[in-house]
Amino acid sequence: MLIDTHCHLDYEDFDSDRTQVISRAVDSEVSIMVNPSTDLESSEAVVKLVAEHKELFAAVGVHPNFSDAWNSENRSKLKSFAPHKKVVAIGEIGLDWNKSPKDVQRKVFRDQLDLAAEFELPVIVHNRESSDDVMSLLVDWHESLPANSQLIDRPGVLHSFSGDGAMAEKAIAAKFFIGFTGPLTFKNAKSLQEIASEMPLENILVETDSPFLTPHPHRGQRNEPARVKLVAEKLAELKDLTLDEVAAATTRNAHRLFRFGERQ
Repeated sequence: MLIDTHCHLDYEDFDSDRTQVISRAVDSEVSIMVNPSTDLESSEAVVKLVAEHKELFAAVGVHPNFSDAWNSENRSKLKSFAPHKKVVAIGEIGLDWNKSPKDVQRKVFRDQLDLAAEFELPVIVHNRESSDDVMSLLVDWHESLPANSQLIDRPGVLHSFSGDGAMAEKAIAAKFFIGFTGPLTFKNAKSLQEIASEMPLENILVETDSPFLTPHPHRGQRNEPARVKLVAEKLAELKDLTLDEVAAATTRNAHRLFRFGERQ
């Protein structure tokens, strides 16, 4: 069995066939799907969605592209979602230098990292053109966690990893997981493939980021969780392992990070 640790099934792209998409994933041996949020509205929608499907779990958070809307009221609202028993992470949060002002993004990122620490929920981290800043904030946050925090050994995942080898090493040293998506299967992704091949399997998760980042040979089509198998197959090829070995390891990693079903 496989786990898609990052998909956006709440998006309107799935409004016409959401139930069928989930069924296709299950038929493709995807046992669990984690659905992160991007803003307060989607956080509320995702919490409702996961309550309707036993295979789905949620992450709640505000994506850096929507940082401008952040305020104390929004933080309180997000805080009200965090205790839900099927919320397993704070995310998708992070930095993206293409959108909102940098100082605003940093503040919103820090606020949500603090929220994650308060509820002892791992973080799902988005990074675009901001690798050094992301890692600086994450390392500082991880080092500031109380010695008895449950997050010391499972602080979060760098979603759809696109950094270099040095960033991967720094993330792993801070106990973070690395998530790989469809680009791992692209023919021109030699650098990413080399990083994945050298990275310890116990630090890797597989994702789709559906409806985005569709893996080869389906590029150009809407992505969906069933296709996480293609990412796992490429990872198995790169590591000279069987698909079963990669599926077992990445599923074990996902359970270790998110602790599905353990919240009451």
